[in-house]
Amino acid sequence: MNPKIEDLIPHRAPFLFVDEIISYTTETIIGLNTFTQEDSWLQGSSTDFNYVPGTILIEAMAQCGGAGVKLLGIADGVFGLVSMDKIEFFAGVEFDKLVKFVVKNIRLSEKIIKQSGEAFSGDQLIMKGEWMCVKLQ
Repeated sequence: MNPKIEDLIPHRAPFLFVDEIISYTTETIIGLNTFTQEDSWLQGSSTDFNYVPGTILIEAMAQCGGAGVKLLGIADGVFGLVSMDKIEFFAGVEFDKLVKFVVKNIRLSEKIIKQSGEAFSGDQLIMKGEWMCVKLQ
């Protein structure tokens, strides 16, 4: 049984964007989140569209990767996102749609986490990218 996401990463509502980690290995972490209408305040300056902002999808994917690493027991402490690279968006994802994050572990150590990932809505690729986090505490 997976512990609560809040027990794995320091993020809290309304900035917690992972509902569940469904799979985690040293190679791949898979997590899920549904951005509901309660999250529609995130639309910000794009209120004409019913899409989750891309920056929030990047954050959600990084949170998913961080929660999975905690479940693996490889790194302990608080990590901060320090870089993003090769971020590409292919489609928007509407609120109330399930988003699946597939995160690949590139480098895992006690101080540095480097990952890449893809986000899907159904079978459609929404975005992909790479990021690095370093230990803060």
